[in-house]
Amino acid sequence: MNLCKLLLVICVCFVLKVFHISFSYMLFMHIRCIMDIEELQRQKIKRLGFIVIFGYTTWAIAATHYYKNIYKESCMTSLQTGESWMMEILNGHYARSKNNFRMEKELFIELCNDLELKYGLERSRVSTIEKVGIFVYALAKGASNRDLGERFQRSGEAISRSFHEVLEIITGRSNGFKGFARDMIKPTDHTFQSIPSHILHDERYMPYFKDCIGCIDGTHIVACVPEANQMRYRGRKTFTSFNVMAACDFDMCFTFISAGWEGSAHDSRIFLHAINTPSLNFPKPPEGKYYLVDKGYPDRRGYLVPYFKTRYHQNQFENVGPNNAKEVFNRAHSSLRSCIERSFGVLKKRWKILNAMPQFSIQTQIDIIIAAFALHNYIRKNAQDDDLFNIVAQHPDYVPLDELSDVIDDDINQESYRETSQEMKNIRNNIASQLWMMR
Repeated sequence: MNLCKLLLVICVCFVLKVFHISFSYMLFMHIRCIMDIEELQRQKIKRLGFIVIFGYTTWAIAATHYYKNIYKESCMTSLQTGESWMMEILNGHYARSKNNFRMEKELFIELCNDLELKYGLERSRVSTIEKVGIFVYALAKGASNRDLGERFQRSGEAISRSFHEVLEIITGRSNGFKGFARDMIKPTDHTFQSIPSHILHDERYMPYFKDCIGCIDGTHIVACVPEANQMRYRGRKTFTSFNVMAACDFDMCFTFISAGWEGSAHDSRIFLHAINTPSLNFPKPPEGKYYLVDKGYPDRRGYLVPYFKTRYHQNQFENVGPNNAKEVFNRAHSSLRSCIERSFGVLKKRWKILNAMPQFSIQTQIDIIIAAFALHNYIRKNAQDDDLFNIVAQHPDYVPLDELSDVIDDDINQESYRETSQEMKNIRNNIASQLWMMR
């Protein structure tokens, strides 16, 4: 079809060019013959000139159409189409799928089926497998529209349309967020009655932290924003970022996220908004249960903070062990809470787009973050053999380097946000005493 269109335009261009040359010559000869004739004949010359100009303009329009449309479409001429490349990956060595899509090929196919059958991703001239491939490849590699076009041999418009179709299916934004992400990012057990196996089978934490249901923390994700808005997104960082708050369980699955806050927003502000806004459906801890949080969060019922102005991070105990009950508690608190730091590390190591966000709208960037968290959970829940999670499982104290992590100043006590909870202080003191006695 494109070849026929190309031949047609070339023929039109040739005829118009001949027409232009012939009439230009006729005009020149005619002008020489009638230089001294009456005004009526001069009007004929003007009409003839108009015809020549019209012919030239038509030729220029046809040539422009050729270079902007037909020539543009024909630049993707590789014999390996995006569809054939996808089939080669999914039928090839298992490592190729992990390298390109950050997941096993069987799991990728399962993801495609779920998005199509359960969430309504529709086929078109681009298959669902290729659409999902475009989207996941973009997240995994941080690939630009141009890179994706070359990889999948599609026009920029087709790439953009496929990317946003999958993004919409995952976030469900136009459907009240009733999509893939909502089903993925939630607690496995909304009652929080059972003791997490990570605690139950580790004598470092059991029975001291048996009522702990997870961890809460914030992480900075690079934002690409207009220059006029960059101050709000910088905060204490030298780059523009989103401050994303998340809760996770001890299986490294995220149970809640709040994405979209500017990098300058304080963790406490984001936290209080999340737990006080019913529409966000934050999974609040039941009576007697609690989350682990760091020093940047309010000290209130259901959220256990460490002791202030006391050694906390694991590397601070490498040379000299804990000297008192507070330090013993802080070391255990830090070790258990590192679960969310490892989860953030795996998330960013898997999805390179989070470290170099393309020039999308702010809303699209937020949706990409939500999609990345949702796919993280999908892989965690369904993967049979995942390299990144395997590394963390083999080295429980390993935390992937996160250059965007926030640093809490031990001397900063956010009294303006702090709601002192005597109940949580008692829990903390009791755990500290038990740990000190059993050291």
